[in-house]
Amino acid sequence: MAEEHDGRTGAATDAAAPISPPASGASPYAASGAAADATRVRRTTLRTAVVVTGLTAAAAAYLWHTNPHRPGQALPRCPFNAMTGLLCPACGGTRMAYDLLHGDLPAAFHDNAALLVLGVPLAAYVGGRLLYEGLRGRRYRVRPTPRTLAAILATALVWGVVRNVAG
Repeated sequence: MAEEHDGRTGAATDAAAPISPPASGASPYAASGAAADATRVRRTTLRTAVVVTGLTAAAAAYLWHTNPHRPGQALPRCPFNAMTGLLCPACGGTRMAYDLLHGDLPAAFHDNAALLVLGVPLAAYVGGRLLYEGLRGRRYRVRPTPRTLAAILATALVWGVVRNVAG
């Protein structure tokens, strides 16, 4: 049997070894473990969705009975606010969530308008997209472009300044 030398690895390869054709109807570019990987992605997505839903429900149940508008509640304080006395772009998010749970949209808007108008829809979109792609057996990675990251940072910076200056 003739042997050829593989220049990349230095290993001998069998020139006469037959190459098996792809299965009928299968893409010649499809990985052999693609179906198993898709099943694994679906299972992981379902597990993650169940855990996130459970944790969200537990947090919502706790927040339902804990009014963050009243002082003395067992809720964490914003570290940025604790150190500087200023409101960060996300300050008021817990109060906003409490007001949304109780159906008070104007109060939620007052607590943090930018987070309500921009953050909630963005989180819903990204979460929905992760779930949709995962249940289809495909991995989805959130890869914001530098321009998108700059826009998010600029929006947060402007909102942080506006809410501290306007009071």
